[in-house]
Amino acid sequence: MPTPLLSVAALVRSRPWCLLLPRRSLLIVIGWVASVALASSLGLTDTMLAMVVDTYGKSAKARVLKWQRLVDENMNATDTIKLEVVNKFFNDYRFLSDAKHWHKEDYWATPIEFIGTKGGDCEDFAIAKYITLRALNIPDHRLRITYVTALHLNQAHMVLTYYPMPKTIPLVLDNIDQRILPANQRGDLKPLYSFNGDGLWLAKMRGEGRRVGSADDLDMWKDFVVRLEDERGSL
Repeated sequence: MPTPLLSVAALVRSRPWCLLLPRRSLLIVIGWVASVALASSLGLTDTMLAMVVDTYGKSAKARVLKWQRLVDENMNATDTIKLEVVNKFFNDYRFLSDAKHWHKEDYWATPIEFIGTKGGDCEDFAIAKYITLRALNIPDHRLRITYVTALHLNQAHMVLTYYPMPKTIPLVLDNIDQRILPANQRGDLKPLYSFNGDGLWLAKMRGEGRRVGSADDLDMWKDFVVRLEDERGSL
């Protein structure tokens, strides 16, 4: 039987370690993503790149510029190509737990932090892919950040899912199994819920799932908002 939804807050409180959803605003992220998408580019400036160099070193600037080129060069590509290049780009980075990486139990890195430090954990991979695909003008309704149980590892995990059409089986972009596969071919994953800028759903592997609230309900946000807005202020 599926687990009954007591509340989004209850789901968050009961998460295993790898869910790692901090108390930060997804909607602020979406607002930033929307502005990036409308610009058809990440819009990096010299000021922003100088901040990257000061914080993470000269090699980080090259990685961020590579991210910029990925967006610029694939803006007119098909969705299939966009998914492939974005999935590969971020999966080349290393997995690091928040405890090892940031010396914190929970930390939700911005894409600049993820790229600058050359790695992150499962939610950092999923969110960086989501933000980049939104910058590539893939509509929000086709994308979901999806909380699952990785059955083979017996732990919580996060992936990005892409819906070619409503009510269809989504494709899964994952940092564990790096192939892009339909969700019904990922028997190692048990979906629990998913979210994007538009809403929050009880997830299932076939179709969109049942909508249960808005992204506002993921009340895990303030520190992330400050850092993301600081980055945005450098653009």
